[in-house]
Amino acid sequence: MSPSPRAAASAEPVQEFFSIGEVCDLTGLKPHVLRYWESQFRFLSPAKNRSGNRVYQRREVDLIMLVKHLLYDEKYTIEGARQKVDEHRKGGDLKVVARGALTVQALESLESDLKELVNLLESSSSTA
Repeated sequence: MSPSPRAAASAEPVQEFFSIGEVCDLTGLKPHVLRYWESQFRFLSPAKNRSGNRVYQRREVDLIMLVKHLLYDEKYTIEGARQKVDEHRKGGDLKVVARGALTVQALESLESDLKELVNLLESSSSTA
């Protein structure tokens, strides 16, 4: 008996490592911003491959999204964001909070895409 399509889809490997370009696409940040944040947040220190290119792990992408949320949405300073991340780390909830920031970002992106789609549909129906 062959596996169901749903089982086959869930068996796909989850990407665990990302290039700086992929992280930029995922986060909406520019490479120079990521490189600057690496100098400001000691927990952001991607490994480098044989070619010397940065290789980010999934947990680092989650942390980048948390930092972005703290800086851009919550309006923390870099020092304040650093302290907030340390508080979450000491409280043992850093992983949950970082994943939550990723979820918030995904929802905001989805909402923006839906608004664009509605505007596009409204403009095309008014011209028809």
